[in-house]
Amino acid sequence: MDLIRKIWPTTFNVKKGDIVSLIIQIVILLVICAVASWLIGVLASIPVLGIIFGLLAGLIDIYSLVGIILCILNFFGKL
Repeated sequence: MDLIRKIWPTTFNVKKGDIVSLIIQIVILLVICAVASWLIGVLASIPVLGIIFGLLAGLIDIYSLVGIILCILNFFGKL
């Protein structure tokens, strides 16, 4: 559990049953990942580095998805 808290620290700011904190954390995750994906999309136009940046974009999307799932689990008190 400590490893999860180190990788996704903001997801544990969601309080059980508090919809406002859930929405705030989901919006933060989505905005940060959208901006990072946009920057990676711009950098992916470089031919050689495109593959590396494509993999990095996939990892950022997975990070966002797992963060949202952890927020929802924390909202329902399962974590």
